[in-house]
Amino acid sequence: MQQNNNQTLWQVIKSYFNVLPDKGSEKEVVTQITDGINFQGANLWVLIFAIFIASLGLNVNSTAVIIGAMLISPLMGPIIGMGLAIGIADLSLFRQSMKNYLVSTFISVITAMLYFTVSPITEAQSELLARTSPTLYDVLIALFGGAAGILAISTKGKNNVLPGVAIATALMPPLCTAGYGLAVHNTSYFFGAFYLYFINTVFIAFTTCIGVRLLHFHRKKFVDLEQMKRVNYYIASILTITILPAGYMTWNILKQSVFENNVEKFITKELSYNGTNILSHEYDTEAKTLHIVAIGRPITTDSLMKAQLSMPDYQLEGYTLKIVQGINPDSIPIMQHKKRGMTTLGEKNTPEWQELVYKNDVLLKQLESYTHYSELSSSIKDELKAVCPTAKSLTLTKASESFLDTTLVKDYVIAIVKTSKNLPADNRKQLYNWLKVKVKADSLDLMIVTK
Repeated sequence: MQQNNNQTLWQVIKSYFNVLPDKGSEKEVVTQITDGINFQGANLWVLIFAIFIASLGLNVNSTAVIIGAMLISPLMGPIIGMGLAIGIADLSLFRQSMKNYLVSTFISVITAMLYFTVSPITEAQSELLARTSPTLYDVLIALFGGAAGILAISTKGKNNVLPGVAIATALMPPLCTAGYGLAVHNTSYFFGAFYLYFINTVFIAFTTCIGVRLLHFHRKKFVDLEQMKRVNYYIASILTITILPAGYMTWNILKQSVFENNVEKFITKELSYNGTNILSHEYDTEAKTLHIVAIGRPITTDSLMKAQLSMPDYQLEGYTLKIVQGINPDSIPIMQHKKRGMTTLGEKNTPEWQELVYKNDVLLKQLESYTHYSELSSSIKDELKAVCPTAKSLTLTKASESFLDTTLVKDYVIAIVKTSKNLPADNRKQLYNWLKVKVKADSLDLMIVTK
């Protein structure tokens, strides 16, 4: 009785996960995949336009544009075709898929290279840098994405899954990044991005092959068994060769993540004081130094010595703590110069570190913009008295105006001058022109307050 109950329970569980009842017409599925393989005429032009859109998105760092390019790209066709061909032992379909895959890949890289060659924006943005260092996680994304893709194609009413698969597996951005690497003559960008594309290709095709076999697609009966053995051997070899570098990169990333987590814990527990803000931190694994920039209330010498002695507790043995306190605008260019020099040292010459440096530069520029106008208003107050003898005070501040009926945002500088009496129109104009030269702003809004 217990055995019958267990069998019944197993059958119920099995029925929930059984996809065979949802399987569509095998002939229609094979025809649909075969039709998406060829890159001629309209399909080829769609691919070229998608490459241009993805390149533009990477160039201007727009995630939405990149997603749009991935949705309209037909690159999945030959890759799924290769997986299907291996799964049903159709070597003719495999050769056709491989030929179209190579043609589409070549055209995509050349198109992206031509775009980035003529593009006026040559700086590598974060969206582009993210495609130059593939890891084991990209292998897992390609595996699960490929599995979802073949399941969506092979079952009834699941085609709405394919757009999500196209976005998740991200075939377009790596190809565009490879084209960028050729355009700027950066081999590390080219090989890193192309490796990510190759990972996606191999494991999407692999899971497609596995899915086809699990769904019991009929295999060709006239296949050469010896030839199929060689094909299976090549597949196993390619999978192994592809996964090893990604595994090594993942291990390094995990080690770096653990180290960075230890640094964060050290800063949070040992250098967090009321009135003190840690602006940024960076480390040099070669020189074994941890550089920290703090603003606000200075950290005492005793506290710094205590923090230095506690570094081994956070697996930071051998590291020297170096701290810069009381940052001012004059020190910002020096810090930026030091930080750029640090990117050439060892592990810091990586896309992740370059992206971090880029973000830090943006933050430092923002800090400089906030302190710039208070310094400027103080430095020109004597000249202001000569230009406008009735002036009592000057306030300079940066402002952004958002318009409700459009997406336009206008940036300008507001100057507020308090005077002891009203100014004639000519004096107002003279004061405005003088302030605009001093502020060096394209747009200036002058407000005169009489008190």
